[in-house]
Amino acid sequence: MISEKMMEFVKNSSAIRAMFEEGKRMAELHGPENVYDFSLGNPSVLPPEEVNKALLKVIHEEDPNLVHGYMNNSGYEDVRRKIAYSINDKFGTSFDEKNIIMTVGAAGGLNVIFKSLLNPGDEVITFAPFFGEYRSYVGNYDGKLIVVAPNTTDFQPNLSELEQKITKKTKAVIINSPNNPTGVVYSERTILDLAQILYKKQEEYNTTIYLISDEPYRELVYDGVEVPYLTKYYKNTIVGYSWSKSLSLPGERIGYLVIPKEVDDYDNLISAANVATRILGFVNAPSLMQRAVAYCLDAKIDVEIYNRNRELLYNSLLSYGYECVKPQGAFYLFIKSLEEDDQAFARAAKKHNILIVPGSSFGCQGYCRIAYCVDYQMIERALPGFKKLAKEYHK
Repeated sequence: MISEKMMEFVKNSSAIRAMFEEGKRMAELHGPENVYDFSLGNPSVLPPEEVNKALLKVIHEEDPNLVHGYMNNSGYEDVRRKIAYSINDKFGTSFDEKNIIMTVGAAGGLNVIFKSLLNPGDEVITFAPFFGEYRSYVGNYDGKLIVVAPNTTDFQPNLSELEQKITKKTKAVIINSPNNPTGVVYSERTILDLAQILYKKQEEYNTTIYLISDEPYRELVYDGVEVPYLTKYYKNTIVGYSWSKSLSLPGERIGYLVIPKEVDDYDNLISAANVATRILGFVNAPSLMQRAVAYCLDAKIDVEIYNRNRELLYNSLLSYGYECVKPQGAFYLFIKSLEEDDQAFARAAKKHNILIVPGSSFGCQGYCRIAYCVDYQMIERALPGFKKLAKEYHK
């Protein structure tokens, strides 16, 4: 018999992954060209050529023992130094290799930091809608995820409710901008107000509240929008980053944590994150990918491909009568479902071979997420189905 804790995790297993598996089944039944799977945020844009060149350079030119061997749990020192200096160049920070811990993607990084920070019963606050796996990541270490209700006007965080929900047990607040599932970028004004609330509550309760910034979509932005770099606004900020989306490498599981020297209890926290990397079974981030990304710190995917998809899908759906805040980043649309029950609406879409994810999976009922990191032609083929679906509800 499996553990009671895992029984609960299995019971609440990701609806996104379930929909992805359903898409494969439907493709076998109807033919892949007739199934429109918008369920999974799996990048459709190819990695830049720099990645392939970097991999070959590492394999052919670097010491094989270095490339494939163990290293410090934090990762290769020279790689971490290059990453720190790259961040400094881009955002005017002052990090070095001691502030960087290489991780097994952003998910691995979040688990490392929660393992390092949380005691049983500690609270982590997040803003709906949010990436559903946050519940599992916090629950892994017997923490409690506290959810702030969504601001469905513009999907900026509901800061007045945040202020009410912070308690002595609040250990961290986690934010994700550009956001999954809305594509909204949190404005500088939002970040300034958020930081002011956290400073005020730290002083009120005489505690430390860490701000964890989950940033796998940082480079995927449109129309010249800028994403604030949070360590410049709040002292106790920890950044989790991944190249899964920025270089289209989701399966390679490579990312990093930034833990600034200014954060409270830095020495213990950086030591704990090192140990957590080891005892969680990661041991270290993948060695080959560490070496390779060090050569790709200025490489970029072609974001215009996603922008083209965004414009087609957003403008078309609005013309059919759907409601949606236009995303500023990432590759998701978060549409208002055409009935109150978002799961029923997702089932109705499936009748047209369209797979979308109910907003309740992200803590926001009455909406559905559409991942537009797909072929442009697939969107074109899917539009008649979206139009028919809307007509069914507008009769």
